[in-house]
Amino acid sequence: MPITTSALPRVLTVAGSDSGGGAGIQADLKTMLALGCHGMSVLTAVTAQNSLGVQGAWDLPAEAVTAQYRSVVDDIGVQAVKTGMLSSAVLVETVAGLLAGTRAPVVVDPVGVSKHGDSLLASEALDAVRTKLLPVATVATPNLDEVAQLTGIAVTDERGMRRAAGALLEFGPRWVVVKGGHLPGEAVDLLTDGSEEHWLHAPRHDNRHTHGTGCTLASAIACGLARGQNVPTAVRNAKTYVTGAIEGGFPLGAGIGPVDHGWRTRGA
Repeated sequence: MPITTSALPRVLTVAGSDSGGGAGIQADLKTMLALGCHGMSVLTAVTAQNSLGVQGAWDLPAEAVTAQYRSVVDDIGVQAVKTGMLSSAVLVETVAGLLAGTRAPVVVDPVGVSKHGDSLLASEALDAVRTKLLPVATVATPNLDEVAQLTGIAVTDERGMRRAAGALLEFGPRWVVVKGGHLPGEAVDLLTDGSEEHWLHAPRHDNRHTHGTGCTLASAIACGLARGQNVPTAVRNAKTYVTGAIEGGFPLGAGIGPVDHGWRTRGA
């Protein structure tokens, strides 16, 4: 007798490739697998990247990005989409247009700078992120460097996080997660839609191997949304998952190693 199984929640990542496997498309797909979803991908760029940084990056043509997206969405369908590295204005506008015509929640990780400080977003693309991409986001997940890029606000405390979130919401996303991981003390994030606030606290682990945290959090949120969770629940569960992944981060190469996407299965 044939074995019948129900389809897994389908989540699509639209992002760049990290050849070192710690961030980007690779981190997204690992997260989706770990959280019981079927991950699919639209590649926007190829990077030469390792634990020391980004040695090179090459964008794919907009036509290739569009063809990948249509191939997946028109046949398989999606229940959530996550965006990552979109380094040019053309790619931002192309992807924003595709998302606007897709009836699925969208998590936008406005990737601007790599963990090693390498720029991954052209300055001329910033306005397209503000005016085209953020308005189609169900949830936007900038870190403090990306907040400064998009709003000009340098956040140094929780009051600044609230002010930055308000500025980001003016660009049009339904919810914003301002990630306070770069601040001292606990790892505190602010989730808000302008009317309600959720302060998410987690212990800070003394582990330098944190490559891929932003990609992982955004993908985990998308998995929760694909499962039908509301935004606060999806974000809270994603925070728990990424905190465990950071605790399990391991050395790889001579620089900053990746988080452990499979931490929940270790020793199982």
